Amino acid sequence: MISQQIYTKCDLPWKKNKRAIEICCKSTIQIPLIPEICLTIPCNGCFSFCSGTPYHIPITIEATHTLSPQVHFAPHYLSNLDDMVGVRVFTPTIYFYQPDEWELRGDCVFRVMKEGLVKVLVPYYPFAGKIRELENGKLEVFFDSNQGILFIESNSDTSLADLGDLSVPNPAWRKLIHSFPDEEQYKVVNMPLVIAQVTKFKCGGFSLGLRLCHCLCDGLGAMQFLSAWAETAKSNALVIDPEPCWDREIFLPRNPPRIEFEHDEFKCLEEGSNLTKCLWEGKLVQKCYRISRGYQVHLKLLAQANGDLCFTSFDAMAAHVWRCWVRAMKVEPHDYELRLTFSVNARGKIKDPPLRSGFYGNVLCVACTTITVDRLVHGSLSETARLVHEARSRISEEFPMYESADFGWGEPVYIGPMDLTPTPQICVFLPEGRDKEGMMLCICLPESASNSFGTLLMEHAIQ
Repeated sequence: MISQQIYTKCDLPWKKNKRAIEICCKSTIQIPLIPEICLTIPCNGCFSFCSGTPYHIPITIEATHTLSPQVHFAPHYLSNLDDMVGVRVFTPTIYFYQPDEWELRGDCVFRVMKEGLVKVLVPYYPFAGKIRELENGKLEVFFDSNQGILFIESNSDTSLADLGDLSVPNPAWRKLIHSFPDEEQYKVVNMPLVIAQVTKFKCGGFSLGLRLCHCLCDGLGAMQFLSAWAETAKSNALVIDPEPCWDREIFLPRNPPRIEFEHDEFKCLEEGSNLTKCLWEGKLVQKCYRISRGYQVHLKLLAQANGDLCFTSFDAMAAHVWRCWVRAMKVEPHDYELRLTFSVNARGKIKDPPLRSGFYGNVLCVACTTITVDRLVHGSLSETARLVHEARSRISEEFPMYESADFGWGEPVYIGPMDLTPTPQICVFLPEGRDKEGMMLCICLPESASNSFGTLLMEHAIQ
């Protein structure tokens, strides 16, 4: 049985936001690396559409706390990697936990989560600071008595079962992740760097809605912080492994600066196609597809059938999704140059000196490849997979693996984003299934292209 759920957003508030458009890189489809993404895609059969249920979630905020270690430090330097285009953002992630025996043990989820966070803030004290912008445009973390992590306790008179399919992103969950009234998009200056909302449901389950400032950490760094918080909450004692370290000064720019490489990922693309109009002026839909391990292996074998390179599942999947997306969008003109970017962990490339194991700052480099519409649409899967492979190999072979957060009530049934429509140029790969061998592909595109995309995605279906 095939089912699907479409979420639409017509009146998008960011359409008039100049910085938002600059960050979105107009003619680029991005595959970002955030805590909930596993870029090495392990994956039984083919794939199917996934359903979610739009639902109004009644929320009552019971208490709001500002948590701080009450220790003051000198301002902390943020590197250029902490301030790249697209990093001055908060990354929202939702975690759902099913009912367990915790109520029978007399534990209070609010107390356990809050006390664990207070303990872990001692070694991770920069998360309790705030960011300010200096006269030269650079960012730094500063500390004073009027700041800290925002921790929100809320209740909902509904059950997790009422929220629909908890395996796919759903924009209806947005009330489970706190935002301020009239909050300016992409604002990180003078904001709490961590905003955590814990919501208890009447069924006994709960959710953690988390917003982390990307300037402070990349995907691996966020997982390191979250793992320390979860282990500390579960054991009721501070657990940190590895020991966190700041060490951003290792990335101080050279003086005088030297530009030794081309950086296509940061070049401004000239407006010359219908892609921007399709994405930012049309009616957008969010769709999710479950893709089996068997289909991923099948695509990988197809991609490397005509060459001697050994492609990964990511190479093949990224190439296939990019080609399907552009073909479904009917991008014109055909001589227009498109760009694919995705984040790659570069920790293993830093040798002199090497980074300490507890470093949690941004060490993600943006891999980039370009191709004309005509070559992408009419070329082979092998050619596009080769471009992805070469872009990835120029930086590193390493990808962060997905990790969950067990605060003492078992692993979450879902970790991931809730709404992709504000960033329709982004495609998200999520691990799927208990063994994490399947993959969830989440993508946004104009409503007029949605059916065509699904058909194209299946064109290599296993017979």
